[in-house]
Amino acid sequence: MDSEAVIEFLGQVPLLQRLPGISLKRIAEVVKTRHYEPGEYVVRDGERGEGIYFIWEGEAEVSGFTNGEEGNQPEIQLKKYDFFGYGTVIPVHQANVIALSKLTCLVLNHANSNLLQPTSIWNADDVVETYSLVEHLLRLEPIEVDIFRGVTLPDAPSFGQVFGGQFIAQALAAASKTVDCRKLVHSLHCYFVLVGDISLPIIYQVHRAREGKSFALRRVDAIQRGNVIFTLHASFQKEELGFDHQVEMPQVPSPDTLPTLEELRDRRLTDPRLPPAYRNKVAKRKFVPWPIEIRFCEPNPSLKQYKSEPSLMYWFKAKGKLSDDPALHRCVVAYASDLIFANVSTYPHREQGVKIASLSLDHAMWFHRPIRADEWLLYVIDGYTASGARGFCKGLMFNRKGELVVSLAQESVNRKAKPRNQVLHSKL
Repeated sequence: MDSEAVIEFLGQVPLLQRLPGISLKRIAEVVKTRHYEPGEYVVRDGERGEGIYFIWEGEAEVSGFTNGEEGNQPEIQLKKYDFFGYGTVIPVHQANVIALSKLTCLVLNHANSNLLQPTSIWNADDVVETYSLVEHLLRLEPIEVDIFRGVTLPDAPSFGQVFGGQFIAQALAAASKTVDCRKLVHSLHCYFVLVGDISLPIIYQVHRAREGKSFALRRVDAIQRGNVIFTLHASFQKEELGFDHQVEMPQVPSPDTLPTLEELRDRRLTDPRLPPAYRNKVAKRKFVPWPIEIRFCEPNPSLKQYKSEPSLMYWFKAKGKLSDDPALHRCVVAYASDLIFANVSTYPHREQGVKIASLSLDHAMWFHRPIRADEWLLYVIDGYTASGARGFCKGLMFNRKGELVVSLAQESVNRKAKPRNQVLHSKL
């Protein structure tokens, strides 16, 4: 049987979609093909069976087990992509499985069942300590088919609440693990509904809106305390060839020639052009390194404190090592996409002594070409307009070859921050 066809089939089995792509390839190498005639027993009640059975073609019937509450014997029909022999603590089958038609099954032997228990949804092998912090943030826990649990790690940036990029990336990760691994996200649209609590886990419920040969559509709800606090729609496509053209990448300095965020922070502490009060504030503020390395293209963006053009360009990439799963790299780019994005539309309205609060309202991304998040990407952001207490920005991402890999758009709410209530002291 053709190995490529086997991998494609396994990618349609809901139980297996949450596995890393390498796991599916390994399973495809060891599964055995079994054929049965109509009326033939696949397994009998009390037998251990060969392993986990996946129905490739035909239909089967499960019979002979008793519903304890009703005392009856229900019959269940199994069809293509269904499976049996998995998830039971008892090593033998508790029912008969009988072929209703000519039946073909792929069987994963008991000795290879460990392939269904990878280290994470991204990697089938042992965790390497040098893996990126952002990948650890995206190691969602599968609770049930189409249900995942995510957390905010203690050493991840939170800004006092769940970071918008974390919502986007974790929800996209959940959606990605409910489709064939050969389908990759090409567009997503999401809304930020409520503020997320960093002290609580987040449940991601995936809804299978459409399953086609070339495209698949998923909706994901992020839930805390029983409330939907974020929602995402994502469309996935199997790779295919087509027309090709793009806009050109702007001419910018190489990221290797630009200062790091840590170096910029050190400059702010001693830059005489900055107000002493601002330098003292920077010195007192706890520095939490981002899991994303950023290099601003401007000579000294720390001076952009007051009115300026609504535009920004910077290089970015994930810190540390990432697994090779291409879906993971798109999730990491989605995480980074919300960094500083909303703030750009406020640049023309900055004034001394005026603080502006920005919160993302909705966010959209289109993935055009293959992408690696652990290699430098140029993020070009323009704030097109601001009105009605909302700002609107567009963004483009290019790789170092000059290829346009992602387009983005976001609307945010931008308001003058309310002053904190001051404590009144007695003059007596």
